[in-house]
Amino acid sequence: MKHVIVLIIGMLLLVLGAQGVIRLLADRDNAGLLAWLPGGFAAWLACYAVAAVAGALLAGWGSKKAKQSERGR
Repeated sequence: MKHVIVLIIGMLLLVLGAQGVIRLLADRDNAGLLAWLPGGFAAWLACYAVAAVAGALLAGWGSKKAKQSERGR
């Protein structure tokens, strides 16, 4: 069960990071959730990209572990 929760959190991070990057590339002044963060466009883009990559890695790991624990039953 805990691996499924990790998978869900990873998917949420991936979605939030990816949509943030897309929104920021379409409109450089619309930082969304990270509008409070100083540093401007480059800092916002880096944070969204890190969130997307971390989410993808976390979701992949959670999926792999969930499948392994399912096979062990």
